[in-house]
Amino acid sequence: MTLMCGFLGTGSTFESEKINNDGVNLGCDEGAGNDQSIIGKVFDTPNDAYTFYNDYAFLHGFGIRIHWKFKNKTTNEHYRKTYVCNKEGFKCLKVNNSSGKVIKRRREVRTGCKAMTRISKQKDEKWIVDKFNDTHNHALSLTPTKVMKHRSHGKFHRTMECRSFMVQFGQVGLKPSQIKKAINAMKTSDEADVTSKQCADVLSEQRKQYRGKEFYGLIKHFQDKALVDNDQYFVVDLCDDGSPRNIFWADGRSRDAYTKFGDVVVFDVTYMTNKYKMPFAPFVGVNHHQQSILFGGALLENEKEETFVWLFENFLKCMFSKHPKAIITNQDKAMGNAIKKVFPNNRHRFCECHIERHELEHIRPFVARYSDFQESYRHWVNSDTIEKFEKKFEVMCSRYNLEHNCWISEIARSESINSFFDGFVNSNTMLNAFVLQYEKAVETRRAAEEDEDFKTMNSRAVLSSVHPIEAKAGECYTRKVFEVFKNEWMEATNNLTHETLSKSKEEIIYRVGQLDVDKTYWRTVTFRSMSEMNVTCSCAKYEICEILCKHCLYVMKKRRVETLPNHYILPRWTLNARYKVGNSNIGLEEMNNENGVSAFTLWCVRSNFTKVIEQAKESPLKIDKVNTVLIKLLDDLTIQEKPKAFENVSQGCSTGISQVDMMPQLFVRDPIGPTNTKGRPKNATRTKPSLEMPKKRTCSYCQGLDHYATSCSKRKADELLQEKQW
Repeated sequence: MTLMCGFLGTGSTFESEKINNDGVNLGCDEGAGNDQSIIGKVFDTPNDAYTFYNDYAFLHGFGIRIHWKFKNKTTNEHYRKTYVCNKEGFKCLKVNNSSGKVIKRRREVRTGCKAMTRISKQKDEKWIVDKFNDTHNHALSLTPTKVMKHRSHGKFHRTMECRSFMVQFGQVGLKPSQIKKAINAMKTSDEADVTSKQCADVLSEQRKQYRGKEFYGLIKHFQDKALVDNDQYFVVDLCDDGSPRNIFWADGRSRDAYTKFGDVVVFDVTYMTNKYKMPFAPFVGVNHHQQSILFGGALLENEKEETFVWLFENFLKCMFSKHPKAIITNQDKAMGNAIKKVFPNNRHRFCECHIERHELEHIRPFVARYSDFQESYRHWVNSDTIEKFEKKFEVMCSRYNLEHNCWISEIARSESINSFFDGFVNSNTMLNAFVLQYEKAVETRRAAEEDEDFKTMNSRAVLSSVHPIEAKAGECYTRKVFEVFKNEWMEATNNLTHETLSKSKEEIIYRVGQLDVDKTYWRTVTFRSMSEMNVTCSCAKYEICEILCKHCLYVMKKRRVETLPNHYILPRWTLNARYKVGNSNIGLEEMNNENGVSAFTLWCVRSNFTKVIEQAKESPLKIDKVNTVLIKLLDDLTIQEKPKAFENVSQGCSTGISQVDMMPQLFVRDPIGPTNTKGRPKNATRTKPSLEMPKKRTCSYCQGLDHYATSCSKRKADELLQEKQW
């Protein structure tokens, strides 16, 4: 390692003209001048001159920067450039603003150093050093580790390799601080560490390339994907000026998942994902491994009723007009009104975590007024049956004077969407980048689903007994679901007892529970064994989770039921519900409606047709056979009836058609600016309830905001005035 030398107020000197491979003097001697060794040096380009002077500065313990660039007014070409020590000049001091607030200033780093190098362009297009000053008025860095900290020597963050890594890490949703750690862990020790600021600057520069083109990039991405995914669906609602109001999309696999797991849908808009602050509205479900999955996503203009109506209508069109059995949301009135219009016959339930977060806030006044209110409230919430729930509520209304329009009278699982997208998107994510990050997040979840599929297929359930009921459950259920069933089965086998309440030929009613638990908390189980065995329990676990509870399993075991009935094994919890590519046909049971062929049926038939093509395309004989069958079928259909209009067929199949596709001449543009939302936080997180929101600082002296009395300027002025008066 070459040693560096330098002295305060003196220039570095050379012992000889010994030059390293880069043309930088390596010797150091106070007695000899060095101006002649630098002045007159010729370079091909200004970049070569900058590199030379920067290497020189590295060896002598200082950093440099570009100071002046001189241009020819006629040709607008540079003819002279000046490189100076990074401590040249002094920082321009700005006066305090008109509001009277003191501007926080950074520490001074410039000392007015005169060290510099100037190059000028010659007639032969070469650049020559025509002025050089090596006198510094500050201490120079004496070790390589310190001199590397000067900005001009931090070259690694400017290399194409490093910038490429920064962009790639940014595209997967990492923050600058996270990118900095990853890159510094990969680089060699002789390179200066990159900083969060450098990472942020590279990402900002990369975003500028798409400024004004984000929405166009989003549309183009969906159009390109539709060429690969025949079942891709997306629709865009545009303003008159071409900016987007609302966007909804779902790929083919999400639509396929909805056919199996769309019985319950969770809808949430409390997530921030982009710099325009357009609310992101995902439709979430639960798969056969009890993992959260996405059925589709939307970016919305606002959270008004008409916006939600537009979204729900397009969601239904995308999902073959197949309504979910239940939809779970937060307690938003505009959303609730839209659900009543679009899903009038569906069960609308409020998110449990949303209710729990707001519970304390709304019951606090009643707890303060009535000493026994909280206990009564808990007994009401934990009611066993609907009848008991409604009866206890009427008692509460009369005892505590509850109004029918209060929060308690209006209340009835929501998977936090954070777990999907944290680490992939943030509040600065661009629109065109968001859809890519959305797909990466979804692919990560799908990989986890496929991993669970593999583990289930390549393992056998460990049974806790030799009973055929548990054995059948182990064969049918996925790993995760069987563990839930197994826990219920072990409780039923080891810890429960019963008493008979009534008995007849048609049914037997039991009360089932643990011996060490008061009988008021036991559950009522009704067992019927007519043409088909049927068992129900007041705990309603099967109705909620669609997995038999321990109370039902106890009664079935007592009644010597030999196996688990098929009607208690829902396909959605079995391995048969997994996503399959090209090797399974979709049946048409219960798919048609009373008005004829449903959109769901058409989609299933089209999926089967696509699978036939995929399996036969590698064999000329097979594809010829498929073609022969199709031609014969087309001839038969033509004889029977005239073909319907193409428009009706495409609408029935619910193939996604963007308004941009239908109007190719339409001009599209980015949103005007951030939208107004219902108190959405700046970070990409769920909305905090009011109890968690930080209170604004209020001065007890002047009642002003954003400060306390200890730092109140008015108070200090008054105290100073009082002291003068004394």
